Amino acid sequence: MRGSGVGRAGGSLVRLRRRCGLEHNELRRHIDRVQRLIGFGLLLLMLVVAPPLAFWAGTWSYHAGSNAERAERAQRHEVVATVTSTGGIGSSGDRYIHETVQARWPGTGGTTRTGTLPAWKNAKVGAHRTIWIDAKGDPTVRPRPHSRTVTDAAYASTAAVLGVSMPILLAYVLVRRRCDRRRDEMWEADWARMDAAGQR
Repeated sequence: MRGSGVGRAGGSLVRLRRRCGLEHNELRRHIDRVQRLIGFGLLLLMLVVAPPLAFWAGTWSYHAGSNAERAERAQRHEVVATVTSTGGIGSSGDRYIHETVQARWPGTGGTTRTGTLPAWKNAKVGAHRTIWIDAKGDPTVRPRPHSRTVTDAAYASTAAVLGVSMPILLAYVLVRRRCDRRRDEMWEADWARMDAAGQR
């Protein structure tokens, strides 16, 4: 059982070496070695450039998100709104038509604000609901959650890696196509020489 496991591992290593063009093979041409060297060079370039760029993009996005979190937390706070009337419909400027309620809530500086809020299930006059308001006392969304900052940083790092790897991959595809074209020309030349030798 141990021998078979070692054999399978050895066979996998041989196949990997063959796919990478690292084994000695008399059938390999100079163009094959050129393609292999260019491919390894492009891979090395990606491994050198992508990690630091991904780290920089992720760090920049994380700091920007953290600053936005702090700013929104400093400018927004929760208050309790009280429904004064129900049965309204959202204005035509809203993206979706929805029911609304009229409500009042404490504003900044001890003032009382009134306005329209999206309705909720079983909303009745006198019902209370916690809402977020900005520095002006207008209703707004809750401050940016930290999970969004982490997610944006991960997206930024991924985008940086893709931004580096895609041009490198495209460059390798172009090199591969050029090498394949050259190999086809060499094979056709070899077949032509064999045909000419056979006709003598």
